[in-house]
Amino acid sequence: MQEVLTAADRGDDLRARVARLVMTPLFQNCVIGLILFNAITLGLETSASITAQIGGLLHVVDRIVLVLFTIEVALRIFAFRGRFFRDPWGIFDFLIVTIAWIPATGPLSVLRALRILRVLRLISVVPSMRLVVEAMLHALPGMGSIVMLMGLIFYVSAVMATKLFAEVSPDRFGSMGLSLYTLFQMMTLESWSEANVRPILPQMPYAWMFFVPFILIATFVMLNLFIGVIVDSIQTLRKQRDAELPETIEAEARQREMEETSHALLDEIRALRREVAALRETQAASPPER
Repeated sequence: MQEVLTAADRGDDLRARVARLVMTPLFQNCVIGLILFNAITLGLETSASITAQIGGLLHVVDRIVLVLFTIEVALRIFAFRGRFFRDPWGIFDFLIVTIAWIPATGPLSVLRALRILRVLRLISVVPSMRLVVEAMLHALPGMGSIVMLMGLIFYVSAVMATKLFAEVSPDRFGSMGLSLYTLFQMMTLESWSEANVRPILPQMPYAWMFFVPFILIATFVMLNLFIGVIVDSIQTLRKQRDAELPETIEAEARQREMEETSHALLDEIRALRREVAALRETQAASPPER
């Protein structure tokens, strides 16, 4: 029984040490550097000349980096156990590394392109990037109304554009689908005037009265609405984290105090066990009394 307890104590102590290791800034910076290095090597593989010269070396480096990523995730799973899979970012890292181990041969050769997904792990490692992604996900409910409003504006505008300009520009506004695609192109401000509006103006001089308001509403107003929702979400998350920071610091302090206390108790128990074992050895070695 004592040997089982000792093994369990050693396992908990090792798990705590690994947890402290993976949470250190030095370890996190090493992971960031490894991700950036892997991004560079994967980018070099897109060059035919470089691949012809050092393609074998790049493949070996890619395998080594993948093994290091796997070890890093395994250490986190060992340290945090179930808590690792309760963290969405932990699941994200686990899936990214798992996908990289899928054989990319034969019909699955297309999966080789998915290796670049490992670079996305930078999002889970860098706190500021993680905050932006969490803010975007947090803002999705608020974006729903904006998306519905934009869809309504696009539908009404596409119907109007098809009715007004189908005969003048059938290749761009000849049908509902063409009008929707052309209006989306105009929303991105890609050649909206030269390619879409100016060819219509000679035959319909007042066509600008439709296109200019559409550009102002679809591009500038809607874009600012999206940005406003995301910025508000980022500020809200920051306020929540700032409010939770003192509680987190206090909880971490209590956790450290409990760990120190538990380590001290374990040391005392081990010392007592050694003393008991020594007493038993002494009694066993002493001659029996007559």
